[in-house]
Amino acid sequence: MTKATKQISKLFAAMVLAGVASHSFAADTIKIGIAGPKTGPVAQYGDMQFSGAKMAIEQINAKGGVDGKKLEAVEYDDACDPKQAVAVANKVVNDGVKFVVGHLCSSSTQPASDIYEDEGVIMITPAATSPDITNRGYKMVFRTIGLDSAQGPAAGNYIADHVKPKIVAVLHDKQQYGEGIATAVKKTLEGKGVKVAVFEGINAGDKDFSSMISKLKQANVDFVYYGGYHPELGLILRQAQEKGLKAKFMGPEGVGNDSISQIAKDASEGLLVTLPKSFDQDPANVALADAFKAKKEDPSGPFVFPAYSAVEVIAGGITAAKSEDPAKVAAAIHAGTFKTPTGDLSFDAKGDLKDFKFVVYEWHFGKPKTEASPQ
Repeated sequence: MTKATKQISKLFAAMVLAGVASHSFAADTIKIGIAGPKTGPVAQYGDMQFSGAKMAIEQINAKGGVDGKKLEAVEYDDACDPKQAVAVANKVVNDGVKFVVGHLCSSSTQPASDIYEDEGVIMITPAATSPDITNRGYKMVFRTIGLDSAQGPAAGNYIADHVKPKIVAVLHDKQQYGEGIATAVKKTLEGKGVKVAVFEGINAGDKDFSSMISKLKQANVDFVYYGGYHPELGLILRQAQEKGLKAKFMGPEGVGNDSISQIAKDASEGLLVTLPKSFDQDPANVALADAFKAKKEDPSGPFVFPAYSAVEVIAGGITAAKSEDPAKVAAAIHAGTFKTPTGDLSFDAKGDLKDFKFVVYEWHFGKPKTEASPQ
């Protein structure tokens, strides 16, 4: 980001931040920003992120905090909008917050991370999966979730090896996350000799997908992969059922939300979804899962535990560095291994996890998802 662009971004931030709450902070706390969608079409995913991060802050504080200081949550709403994410990132800097859990959508995370890297703020995203975010050699940017470059092949290999469809369509929402993972799935399928008959984008926010569904029917498609989020796929599933398209559907973690069943109803039955491991089902995490339930919060969302772990990594990095200086903490995070509810986490030079696996689940209308079995 150039100085001129940075100045424009800060001017834009000053203009729009009337909608971002101002904060007052205690001097003896370590502020942890939590940035993601509290409003907008994917706010449900933001709820997961805020729930997980705030629970970690609460539990770390209950154990005495970090080096004698309590952690303080500071919440920011970016609505998963790139322009608002830039405004939020500048607000984070102006607030003096040095550590951020977020952002959530890849398209918002990437421009925000430019500002954090430039201004010396550590960002750990528990949800943004685009490889582009960490491909730029940044030192202050990390994530506690896997990459689309791993999730796409996981989906593509499952489709080719176990579903074995005859005619495949790969759709996406033309956005960084959705198109990126759809492209990875297409590449994996073609590498295994599976022809992708239709590869097209729809517009995020559209409500009527009848023309696309007609095209899929004409092509005799029996399997559809969709890269994007649940609001659009829910409508596609429902309209496909209404129009008699007999095809199996699959999507990434961006569709793995109970709201998809509210939109699609029983048309969501049998949907395949790649998701992080169900960390809430790990016997080692029973007490933590129960703590969420006691607060009437759902621990099963794909970003809840990765957000919790992001806070744990920040706290562990501060302790290891014996400093709150973000540069020293970032170096400690790169060098260390951190015990968290999502495993013992260590990071490569890019800030990505050294080991993260996605699991294929089958969605059930009105019932819990189950790990998909080879067909």
